[in-house]
Amino acid sequence: MQTSAATEPRFLRPAGPVARVAVAGATGYAGQELLRVLARHPATTLTLATSSTAESAARRLPALARIWNGSLTPLDPAALTREADIVFLALPDTAAATLAPALLEAGVRVIDISGAFRLRDMTERKRWYPETAALPDGLVYGLTEWARPALRTARLVANPGCYPTTALLALLPLVELDDVPQEFQTAGGGGLVLPDADIIIDAKSGVSGAGKAPREWTHFSEVHGSVSAYGVFGHKHGAEISQGVGREVTFTPHLMPLNRGILATTYVRVAPGTTEADLARAYEQAYADAPFVRLVGAELPEIKHVAHTNFCDIGWRVDPSGRAILVSVIDNLVKGAAGQAVQNMNVMLGLDERTGLL
Repeated sequence: MQTSAATEPRFLRPAGPVARVAVAGATGYAGQELLRVLARHPATTLTLATSSTAESAARRLPALARIWNGSLTPLDPAALTREADIVFLALPDTAAATLAPALLEAGVRVIDISGAFRLRDMTERKRWYPETAALPDGLVYGLTEWARPALRTARLVANPGCYPTTALLALLPLVELDDVPQEFQTAGGGGLVLPDADIIIDAKSGVSGAGKAPREWTHFSEVHGSVSAYGVFGHKHGAEISQGVGREVTFTPHLMPLNRGILATTYVRVAPGTTEADLARAYEQAYADAPFVRLVGAELPEIKHVAHTNFCDIGWRVDPSGRAILVSVIDNLVKGAAGQAVQNMNVMLGLDERTGLL
């Protein structure tokens, strides 16, 4: 059985630019993906792109020639506040935790791709992001499909991690939402997943998910021809997924010899007799107005179906005993980072959220 989201709203292109945008930290994979999208976005003017430090020399990006012909400049907070209405932070966690409050104080809206502001619980934040002492007012966790009303007035958007985006989009329509982040409350939950059953997430990512900084375990000779588990019982995205569904999950990431893409296989329990059609109804209700979620049912999705797009494809199988397997896939650099950040910006600006992405 193949299902899809309901008929999407008419796509209205804006008449011209409505916001000035800048990217801080455009030297990494996600930062360059942001430049690629924003340079062609019909409703924004890309005014500034910086490196990750104030000491970096100005330089051009040959891969973006004729898409964006500007030069990366050294990181300069004063220039960001002067030249942009919205700043995207594609910086390391520590740098983002320092810079975001200063930008907010200057009246700039911020979309942060780092993890610095994703975790609400202070204990969890101290463990995974100790550089973030407090959460600013106006913060929204930006899983777009579940946070649209809150995003419209957000001052700071914590863009979700790539693994949490993949897992949460598959899980949220099926769980009760009493204990999840406040901005998710309006979306409702199907409550099909049994409340006391384990949620087990086996996720696999391409190497770009590890970032651009070289590490021994991401070298070509280490990754090619191999698959490895890492961060077992110790990955910060596990805490983020648990926060999103309001209960503990078992999350194990794996590194695959791919440039980009994530596939998450999630194992849950539903009541015996629950059918694939029951899950389909829950997904259709949750994502009726979600242009970037594609529901494929038993025809399970693959990474190649979503590479270089902002789509999340979700498939599922259920057996009579109540074992359910959910398979979700995204491009980690687009829907898992830059694309979702632009989708969030579109909602913040009152635009059709597909603008610049389709």
